[in-house]
Amino acid sequence: MCSPVQFSLFGFQVAPLGSSQIASVAAVALALFVSAPNPVSAADHYGLTPGPVELQSLGPITFAGKGVLLVGDPKAATVYAIAIAPDASATTNAAANPKDAAKLEIADIRRAIGDAVRSNGSDITIGDLAVDPDSGTIIVSAEGKGRRHLSRIRHDGTVQMINLSKVEHARKQLPNPPADKLTGEGRRQKNLRLESITDIAFFDGKVMVSGISADESPSNVMEFSFPFSDNSVVTNVQIYHAAHGRVEEPAIRTFIPMTIDGLPTLLAGFTCTPLVRFPIDSLGGKDTVRGTTVAELGNWNSPIDLIAYEKDGQTNLLMSNTARGVMKISTDQIQNAPGLTERVGGGGTAGQAFETIDAFDGVTQMDKFSDSQAIAIIGKEGETQKLVVMDLP
Repeated sequence: MCSPVQFSLFGFQVAPLGSSQIASVAAVALALFVSAPNPVSAADHYGLTPGPVELQSLGPITFAGKGVLLVGDPKAATVYAIAIAPDASATTNAAANPKDAAKLEIADIRRAIGDAVRSNGSDITIGDLAVDPDSGTIIVSAEGKGRRHLSRIRHDGTVQMINLSKVEHARKQLPNPPADKLTGEGRRQKNLRLESITDIAFFDGKVMVSGISADESPSNVMEFSFPFSDNSVVTNVQIYHAAHGRVEEPAIRTFIPMTIDGLPTLLAGFTCTPLVRFPIDSLGGKDTVRGTTVAELGNWNSPIDLIAYEKDGQTNLLMSNTARGVMKISTDQIQNAPGLTERVGGGGTAGQAFETIDAFDGVTQMDKFSDSQAIAIIGKEGETQKLVVMDLP
């Protein structure tokens, strides 16, 4: 005679059952298994497919959510969406538990990446830095001996290379980029293709890209849906450059989209160094849009990164620069600022109030790590550069 069957179902102990009862329970279990929703991977959600990604140049990078990294490749005039597995050493959500990475510091990030790719640190050039706000995954792009790399900086201080030879990804080719060739004469020669992508962001379900096109009015902001589609909205933009006292169409160097007083707004930094406000609703692609110059932050300088954060009930901007340190810029009344319309000469400043943060001296690349911290690379190209987590000022 057989003994009654005992088993557990979904972790609960089930009392002895007869054969008919077992059949009924099995049927219910099978129905639950079949009907239970399966988790959707980032690749499935965004339509990514496996294959090689061969980056031709280092451009801006940022996360789009669900572990997907957006990578700008200016020389190829292409934006890639690449699935990045979360950092296994980040055992908790970094945004909720910033102290988990508060001690993260790599004294020589070029050497650390060089070791990971079996190269000398002196051969490595750092590109950009991005943090996934959901998982705390940190990615640094770099170049060495003609090859471009993406490195995962783990919270335990080690470096892992992303295998780009077979990675789930999608790509978006930009419309009408400049020709890939040198133009101009003498010391003013440059390849405008390398400015086809100057910054990139993900906002309200869309990818936003700034750069230069082959249009008669070259400076533009592009918007396209994500997952990628064939549609693109390209809006040419211009500004009143207070340091020069005239209307110009320079390339945006860095920008941040954010909602201010309920209005979707793009704040953009330009070389020499105006900060300009654009209503995102005005970027419809039909007409050239002139932004409102809300600040002039000094000449002989170009902005690198721009982040926003809340502290003491105030929204602040933090901008790293090539020559003028890291600026903490007030957003007080920035949506209502009438804008500068007169020349600001002699390297002077005007508009939104700001202060230079001495504690961030030497910071080049940076990104927001948590509500109270930033992660930054300190040191100029060619020098010893360190990666460190810092408290937001």
